[in-house]
Amino acid sequence: MSSALHQLAPRGRLSFDAPLGPRAWFRTGGNAEALFVPKDAQDLAETLAALPEGTPVTMLGACSNVIIRDDGIDGLVVRLAGGFADITVEPDGLIAGAAALDMIVAEQAAAAGLAGLEFLAGIPGSIGGAVVMNAGAYGSDIKAVLDWAEILLPGGTTARLANSDLAFSYRHASLPPGAIVLRARLRAQPGNADAIRAHITEIKAAREASQPVKARTGGSTFRNPDGHKAWQLIDEAGCRGLTKGGAQVSEKHCNFLLNLGTATSSDLEALGDEVRDRVLAHSGVALHWEIKRIGKRPGNRPVGEHS
Repeated sequence: MSSALHQLAPRGRLSFDAPLGPRAWFRTGGNAEALFVPKDAQDLAETLAALPEGTPVTMLGACSNVIIRDDGIDGLVVRLAGGFADITVEPDGLIAGAAALDMIVAEQAAAAGLAGLEFLAGIPGSIGGAVVMNAGAYGSDIKAVLDWAEILLPGGTTARLANSDLAFSYRHASLPPGAIVLRARLRAQPGNADAIRAHITEIKAAREASQPVKARTGGSTFRNPDGHKAWQLIDEAGCRGLTKGGAQVSEKHCNFLLNLGTATSSDLEALGDEVRDRVLAHSGVALHWEIKRIGKRPGNRPVGEHS
């Protein structure tokens, strides 16, 4: 595969055996076989069209809600930057590129006196990932504010999907296989800029008080099961502060995993799986990962039942 990837000639940046760990919020993980930062949407479409059939393509956003496995990622890893982070403010909303950070979108909306997007200030990540996982916090989510998302399809064509086309559910959006989010329009309402900024300040303070935001973490680890709070199930199963290698279940918020400084991605994933096992044994409730785990497991073992 490497020789075929070396034949690519994009206008953007293409590097090989590129370290990904330093990009991840956990600061763990192996290398990308090839890392591509496209110049623009056309460059991305042309490069994907030139890939040999069957080449794996992995999208990376802000690398907040992800564990990149220690053996790295085969194929082409795509990271959007530059113009993909552009934000255009409109009278009743804004259009944000997939690489725009959620926090920046919230702050730009506030500066324009637009209300309804403050919740994004409490979500670590970028708009592309927020659309894919219907990210939500502090009383709202992407489903509640999205008008449309523009996507790139594997064949190189673009499409605009309305909110209803995405069939949003809890932490999930239904996108066509292989689709890449390019940008999204988010609805907002005119409001008092000072009040909007004050709301964002409250959200930041609440997040810092309840979550280990200054640690090497990846955000919420597991989705909340119906009728339950993941952190409470984890706490009741005796997992608060549980460690494996250099990884730990946060003592501040049990639904967060931490890299104490020496953790590997394998430590983090194994700790998460142990938490799932203990919760299931204690309460009979199955926890499902919210954090994405991507890349090769040691020996290329499949993910197995722990999904």
